[in-house]
Amino acid sequence: MHRTIVPHPGRAPARWEEVVDPARTKSIDGVGRMTGMGTDISGFIEYRMPQDEQEPAWYSAHDLSSLNDVRNYDAFGCLFGVRNYANFRPVAAGRGFPADASAAVSARFGRLTEWYGEDGFHGTTWITWAEVKAVDWDELAERPDSRLHAYRPTPSGLRMTGKASWSGAFAEAVGLEPGEVREWPEGSEWLVGDTLYRSVTICRRDAVTETGEWQPVWDAMNALADRHGDDNVRLVVWFDD
Repeated sequence: MHRTIVPHPGRAPARWEEVVDPARTKSIDGVGRMTGMGTDISGFIEYRMPQDEQEPAWYSAHDLSSLNDVRNYDAFGCLFGVRNYANFRPVAAGRGFPADASAAVSARFGRLTEWYGEDGFHGTTWITWAEVKAVDWDELAERPDSRLHAYRPTPSGLRMTGKASWSGAFAEAVGLEPGEVREWPEGSEWLVGDTLYRSVTICRRDAVTETGEWQPVWDAMNALADRHGDDNVRLVVWFDD
């Protein structure tokens, strides 16, 4: 029989040290890319500079895939509102493809649209380096993560094993019907067998870590901004399933 613990939301967390093993959190709704499954990001970094007697124009600088090709739904949701299971207020969602995009990026996006159709992509948007710099990385998501965080006890403490959008064992333990979705109060915990499920609200820093896959992107944008200005560097992105 499963032993289920449902503490008051204000209860202190279990007295195990939380140890997150990135190699064990890679899944279609966590961190890590799996070819042919889920949603992936594409895009380009652009910079803007003046032309002789003309309006400043945008130029392509870096293909995003050369800097970051990791599928991380927490980051997608935090920054762009795509696969936003963690329930962030997105920084730059739904702006569409910029009308003044550089010639190279416009041509690339146009070719892809011809090949895959207008429905082949979604979530197209852009964000400037000035906006990235203004982000409060300690800001919490607006609600707890829609996916319960799953942990296993080890001799060195709790080890995160993933984020469960659905678990048959958990559903049976708490009486969920197949496909039923509920929102759980922050801090609620259930021990089912040897797995601890916990409702957690994460912050932006958890989704886009200081040393994670987005750091090369930020470094490239920052280097361009040193020359052209924070408002004259942007990242244009789109998503495909």
